[in-house]
Amino acid sequence: MKKVCVFILALSTTFFISCESDDKVVDQVLNDYTVGAILRTRNQEGSPYNAFVPASEFTVTVEEQDAEFGGLLQSIQLYASFTDNQDDPTDSSVAEQLIETFMASDLATSSRGLPELTYTTTLAESATALGVGTGYSGGDVFSYRFEVTLTDGSTWTNVNGNGNVLGGSYFNSPYKYDVVVACIPTGPVPGDYTLDMQDSYGDGWNGASVRVTVDGVATDYLVSSAQGASNTEVFTIPDTATTVTFEYVSGDWDSEVTYQLFAPNGKLAYQDGPSPFIGDFTGSLSICP
Repeated sequence: MKKVCVFILALSTTFFISCESDDKVVDQVLNDYTVGAILRTRNQEGSPYNAFVPASEFTVTVEEQDAEFGGLLQSIQLYASFTDNQDDPTDSSVAEQLIETFMASDLATSSRGLPELTYTTTLAESATALGVGTGYSGGDVFSYRFEVTLTDGSTWTNVNGNGNVLGGSYFNSPYKYDVVVACIPTGPVPGDYTLDMQDSYGDGWNGASVRVTVDGVATDYLVSSAQGASNTEVFTIPDTATTVTFEYVSGDWDSEVTYQLFAPNGKLAYQDGPSPFIGDFTGSLSICP
């Protein structure tokens, strides 16, 4: 009987120690567990910006959710930055800056009863706020990052969320939005254009030309036989122009022809040759203001 009692006592002690150990693990997990917040994207419009339309808008609507369905929200901070992606040696990028703080009381209530914020800005407004002015061009990026602050002082943004939260189809809470600047001309781009032309044989373009037609009036630019190997022309598209087309007219020796067209901003808008594409290349131009 004594042996049985000892065995039961040993078993009970083992069970107690096991439970005590498991409880410590559970307590540790719970102590290390933090309830955060998400900022779900409800709607997003206006990307990319159009460099030709300073009033072009970017709008995003976000919905905050925490452990108490918005009851823990204190504020939402909006930060913005600018990335200069141009090839020139001057980097006009602007580091992240605090743009605005929205208190919980400033937010509306979504259809699901959660705090909701709609933020709208224009290209011009963002450029002014960051001190960029009109120094943006195609390929540059404006970035907007939201940061949620809860009543316990914790902050939640794109650096402390996992993949399911940041890019998940349900949570869809990236916190950060990048808006690219694109160049989408709404009509002729006025200004002074430079056309550099070369002939590899040195005897001119032999009947070929780059034809620029402004409001129905065509002008042919070429390398003459007297000019031989090269020629540069500068021409102006006036502010009053309503239609402009660029085309290459074929000659006898297109395999000798190359050319480069530079936009009013001084950047390369188009180049071709030898044996350039024959016809209208207006739609292939890369022109930014």
